Amino acid sequence: MGRDIFTMPKDEYAQIALVKSRLLTLGQPTKKSELLRAGVKLLAAMSDATFKSILTAILVIKTGRPNKH
Repeated sequence: MGRDIFTMPKDEYAQIALVKSRLLTLGQPTKKSELLRAGVKLLAAMSDATFKSILTAILVIKTGRPNKH
């Protein structure tokens, strides 16, 4: 297992909190890493057309740390 660092827009990061809250309401507390792993499993199970459509809708963002200025 390894650790990865990645950049994510604030609104998408906020969706993780919403999903975690939803799962807590359903009686299934979940860690962020578990949600991301579940998302990868869902992507892997998609048809090629759906997979491409979903990824086309994802905004490409600049990676790396923001400037300190």
